[in-house]
Amino acid sequence: MVSKCANPGCDARLHYFREGRLYQFETRSKTTDIWRADAGTGASVRQVRNYWLCGPCSARLALTFTPGKGVAVTPLSLASHACEVVSLD
Repeated sequence: MVSKCANPGCDARLHYFREGRLYQFETRSKTTDIWRADAGTGASVRQVRNYWLCGPCSARLALTFTPGKGVAVTPLSLASHACEVVSLD
């Protein structure tokens, strides 16, 4: 459960979803847990992680996910340039 702002420099606690922005990223991890993957194979497992930026932080920051690096707090101006436009045609 998300309990505080994802910005490491902010101590805001989550009380209501009406302020701020909720992010959800799908990640993959290796596991040998028999309940989540084939035993002993170290198969890749899909995981969904939730993050929240409070109102003041979400007004100037965004969260971005890069495979191999993870989630990062990025200024909004840089986050818009980090997104790639993908054609679904």
